[in-house]
Amino acid sequence: MRTFRASPLLAVVIIAFSAWPAGANECQPTVTDGWVRLPPVSMPMLAGFGRIENGCAAPLEIVGASSPAFADVSVHQTSIVDGVSRMRAVPELRIAADDSAVLEPGGLHLMLMQPRAPLQAGGTVVVEFELKDGGVLRGEFEVRKPGG
Repeated sequence: MRTFRASPLLAVVIIAFSAWPAGANECQPTVTDGWVRLPPVSMPMLAGFGRIENGCAAPLEIVGASSPAFADVSVHQTSIVDGVSRMRAVPELRIAADDSAVLEPGGLHLMLMQPRAPLQAGGTVVVEFELKDGGVLRGEFEVRKPGG
């Protein structure tokens, strides 16, 4: 009977790949510089800003958003139409490969409706973006004072 004997190098390679985390080669988009502006007086809606970066080779498609801190979260776009500022919901936000979307005052932003509890400056709010492929992108948004 003949037995197989692996070389020490082969054994090291097998051990290294078996310890490699599942999905380690998958690209993960990120949310950076996230912040929520507190209104000067108590209001049922707030706005969220930041940057969603897609450093991946494939486009990223956001089809929804939610937060345990708010009853409703959606992506909106502000634009000027006939000299009037208008806001509309963006049902699907597509971010090309190696690109980003900037959420900023007067442009693309998050509408955060009906806070479930009072927010404090310096705190954080978690927002989860629902992706078209079934995944979730999680971002943390710092709560800031008006004008801060």
